[in-house]
Amino acid sequence: MNEETDTAAAESLVSLMDRLIEPPVPPPIPLTPETAGWWLLGALVLTGLAYGAWRLWLYRRANAYRRAALAELSAAGDDPAAIAAVLRRAALAAFPRETVASATGEAWLAFLRSTGGFPAQAGPALLGAPYAPPRAGGEAALLRKAADRWIRTHRRAP
Repeated sequence: MNEETDTAAAESLVSLMDRLIEPPVPPPIPLTPETAGWWLLGALVLTGLAYGAWRLWLYRRANAYRRAALAELSAAGDDPAAIAAVLRRAALAAFPRETVASATGEAWLAFLRSTGGFPAQAGPALLGAPYAPPRAGGEAALLRKAADRWIRTHRRAP
């Protein structure tokens, strides 16, 4: 009898397993956010990125004259007259014409010092640059370095 119950139980288990059916495949999970909070967060992120891109564009446009002046400065080499002209053009692009165009001599140097910390050692080379032939020595290199620093760091007029 023991054997008979084991076979009946085994047959009933097999028949029960045969009657099992596969569960249905669940529908695919959508990758779109389903709550309003995620849509709001996405809109805020996109707005922030657009604002950042707009500010970057404004910054690049406002400082285009600096990039142009630095390119001219590198093309000027060690010619003090060309360096002086580049400085004047950069100042005219950044500040009111009335302030820059009439400044000469010590007033020009004072303007450069007050707006960007132009070094006093480069002053004589800058003032004599348009009138004197280029001299050998470190004057031109000092003037070039001072002009580069002023173009990069001066405070622009509001």
